[in-house]
Amino acid sequence: MLQKMTNELTQTFKCKYCEREFRKETTLEVHLCEQKRRYQTKDDPATRIAFQNYLNFYEVTQGSAKNKTFDDFATSAYYRAFVKFGNYCVNARVVNSTRFAEWLLKHNKRIDYWGSDKMYEEFLKEYIYRENATDALTRALETSMDWSEATENPTEHFLRYGNSNKICHYVTTGRVTGWTIFNCDSGHEWLENLTEEQLAIVWDFLDPDRWSRILKDYPGDTEYMKEMLRKAGW
Repeated sequence: MLQKMTNELTQTFKCKYCEREFRKETTLEVHLCEQKRRYQTKDDPATRIAFQNYLNFYEVTQGSAKNKTFDDFATSAYYRAFVKFGNYCVNARVVNSTRFAEWLLKHNKRIDYWGSDKMYEEFLKEYIYRENATDALTRALETSMDWSEATENPTEHFLRYGNSNKICHYVTTGRVTGWTIFNCDSGHEWLENLTEEQLAIVWDFLDPDRWSRILKDYPGDTEYMKEMLRKAGW
């Protein structure tokens, strides 16, 4: 009996993440160290994006990421920077986080600056001009449905009666692109009613000369967009 009591008094419970020891198992259960917290958020959308791009980073910079595990990621000096990027992608509703990360790597952008509006805007000014038309259409329609739900207006009135400043924001964040604006009547009407200040804000994303060439070079996609937007009442 004495031996049992002695064992119980000397028994400790160790955290497998930080190896800190506790007298009581219940204390261990409520204990939350940094490494344990990182594992608890392993399946969060932001963390999944972060881990995937951590692997991509090693694949691109060192030629292989085959031996990298989540354990490596969770203890990496890059963990916080990649999770910051993952959170930015989720919160900003980045249109294509994979392509965004590839662009950042290609242009040798510092990881600390990946999750920023400046980097995302710079990426978008290139990406939207080479994006697949159907992806752009899907995103524009989804944005109009969000607007419709928030304002209780029909989705087809999105460009006609939506707040112009808000739509400018949608353009500069890639929610609405030239594939939509230049292929429907309401898009042309919206452009014609912009102020000089608003036009300056969206110009890099809706450059008429660049979009004119794209629509001409991809006639099949252009006709498809016009037909789909016409059917949607835009």
